[in-house]
Amino acid sequence: MSVLSLQKSVIYGPVRSRRLGASLGVNLLPSARKFCSYNCVYCQYGWTDRHGLEIQEGAELPSVADVEAAVTGALSKGPRIDYVTLAGNGEPTLHPGFAEVVDLVNRLRDRYAPDARSAVLSNASTVHRPEIRHALGKLDAPIMKLDVGTQRCWRRFNRPCPGIEWKGVVEGLEALDRPVIQALFAEGEHGNADKEEIAAWVALLKRIRPAFVQVYSLDRPTPARALRPVERSGLQTVARQAKQGAGVSVGVF
Repeated sequence: MSVLSLQKSVIYGPVRSRRLGASLGVNLLPSARKFCSYNCVYCQYGWTDRHGLEIQEGAELPSVADVEAAVTGALSKGPRIDYVTLAGNGEPTLHPGFAEVVDLVNRLRDRYAPDARSAVLSNASTVHRPEIRHALGKLDAPIMKLDVGTQRCWRRFNRPCPGIEWKGVVEGLEALDRPVIQALFAEGEHGNADKEEIAAWVALLKRIRPAFVQVYSLDRPTPARALRPVERSGLQTVARQAKQGAGVSVGVF
């Protein structure tokens, strides 16, 4: 089974999400290729062929005006949604107009779908930047990736591009006001589900103090074929450890 195809437009869905219900996706990245600051071994879109923190000139990003037109068109048609979610073919906070997009999405949501919430699915690689944290704080659900507890496993499991510091990710998450943490656990070669790694991850949650933690495992094809999903009972054990060790609210998805 192959990994999923990239999103071909600014808007996709609404899709049925395990964590977000009916989610209208907003792709802020190019439609022809994936661009991300991570190269996670489990990514549903496969390996990252454009790996960095800066999007190169000529990458054919949607403009802020393009995003506004697409979101207006989708929301004005009135499908029932639970979330408008900034995500897509890579890391959405890399878009140079990310802060402006957050403002317009909230404004359009208020006008056309006031019962919906705004969210982002981010890998947290830019959360050390104050201007990104400020924009994230305007979203109802700043959902930030933290799959691991140590730099060693982070480099193996999430495979960050050069220029990202583990310390900056952790301290940026600590500085963000009550983020939602998303954590995917997988077993097998390159996995992150060993006891020591989970204990270190719980210790970080205690420092970060998230509003909520989403724990889940593989549900789609992965580029690293040796990975295996963690059984639900195993995820429930991880959730209990996080609740007891960090005092946080956790859901298993």
